[in-house]
Amino acid sequence: MAWAGSTRRQRLPKDWPRTRRRIIRRDRACVWELSDGTVCGAEGSDVDHIEPGDDHSDENLRLLCAWHHQRKSSSEGGGAAARTRVRTHKPKPTHPALED
Repeated sequence: MAWAGSTRRQRLPKDWPRTRRRIIRRDRACVWELSDGTVCGAEGSDVDHIEPGDDHSDENLRLLCAWHHQRKSSSEGGGAAARTRVRTHKPKPTHPALED
């Protein structure tokens, strides 16, 4: 489940259902821009925050289909994990015949 382990739902404003309906009425379909410049246009189901965070203004919200929303969310999660990952440097082993 997408909400499992997330505090995101608790941080949504109290009027989120009304805001969500407004964005669905405004966009009507998935507005994800494809590589050729066209818009997806599939049935929209998920209201997405363009810039992640707690800015719930209409300018930062858009309607996406479940497929594009999942990919965007996965990409953001993977990027966040990569930024917090501790990198360890392991020296390359030398061949035993080259050691003194």
